[in-house]
Amino acid sequence: MSISRRSFIGSTALATLSAGTAGAAMPKRTLGRTGARVSILAFGSGSRFLAYKEEDQALAALNHALDLGVNYIDSAASYGDGLSEQRVGKVLKVRGRKGLWVVTKIEPRDGDAAMRTVERSLKNLQVDYVDLLHIHGLSTADDLAAIEAKDGVLNRFYKLRDQKVARFIGITCHSDPAVLKTALQHNDLDCTQMALNAARIGADGALKYDNPKMSFEAVALPVALEKKMGVTAMKIFGQDKLTGKAPAEKLIRYSMSLPVAATTIGMPKIEYIDQNVAIAKNFTPLPKSEMQELSADLSTKYKAMLDRYFADHRDC
Repeated sequence: MSISRRSFIGSTALATLSAGTAGAAMPKRTLGRTGARVSILAFGSGSRFLAYKEEDQALAALNHALDLGVNYIDSAASYGDGLSEQRVGKVLKVRGRKGLWVVTKIEPRDGDAAMRTVERSLKNLQVDYVDLLHIHGLSTADDLAAIEAKDGVLNRFYKLRDQKVARFIGITCHSDPAVLKTALQHNDLDCTQMALNAARIGADGALKYDNPKMSFEAVALPVALEKKMGVTAMKIFGQDKLTGKAPAEKLIRYSMSLPVAATTIGMPKIEYIDQNVAIAKNFTPLPKSEMQELSADLSTKYKAMLDRYFADHRDC
C-alpha cells in the first residue's frame, strides 16, 4: 500500500473527518443468520498486517484498531505461514476475546490436511474455537469439486461446526463469481467473503472479461442475501490496483454501501487505521447514482485488468 492510497485526505480534510470520532460509536451490522453484531470496518490481517515488521508495532496496531471500536478480526493460516494468526493470538491472550469476532481461513482441500491446519491455527490464535472458519480462496469448478469431495475440507468443516470448534463456517472467493454462486447454492454455509469493489471484478470462467454482468455484486451476492448469509467485502482497493484511480474514501464508502456486514481492509500504518475508523464512524451511504457512476467508470477502465490479475492471485 503506497502513501498515494491515502493522499485523498489532506491534513485539513482529515481533521474535519476525524473531529468528534474519538468517542463516537463504531457502526455495527448483523452478520446474516449468525446474529452477530460486527463493526462495519474489519481489520484485515493479511499482507498489510505483515507489513509491520516489528512485532510490537503490529500488536500495537491491532490493539489500536480494537480500542477504536473495530471488533471483526480477519486472518488466515497462510498469512505469513501462521505469523498473522500468532500476532492475533498474542493480542487475544492479553485483552481477551469478549466482544470480538475472530475469523480465520483454511486453504487445504484435503480433509486430513485441513484438520491439521485447523489445529495449528487454534494453537496460533491461542483459542479453543473460532467464531468463523472460512474455506480460503475458492477458484475454479474443479477446486469446488475438491472442496465438496467426500474426503474434502467441507465435510470436515461441517463436523467442526457441530463440535463448536467453529461456531460458523463459510467460504471466500476473489476470482470467479459464477463458481462462488454455485458453492453458495449447493452447500450449507453460514457466511461468505467476496471481492466487492467499485470496479466489480470477477471472471466468468470463459474469460469474457468485457462482460459487465459477471461480477460478484451481480452474480454471487444475491444468492448469499437470499440465503441470509453473513457477507463481508474484501479487495475493495483491488490489491492496490485501484489505488489512485478513485478517492480512497469513495472506494471504502462504495463497499460499505452494499448490503454487507463488514468491509475488510488491511491497514499497514496507524494513520490508515485512524482514517478508516473516521470514515466508518462518519459513514453515510453513497447515493445510488454516485455508486453507479463510480462503478461504470472503474469497471470500464479496469475490470478486465483486475479479472486477469485475480484469476491467478493466491491470497496468502
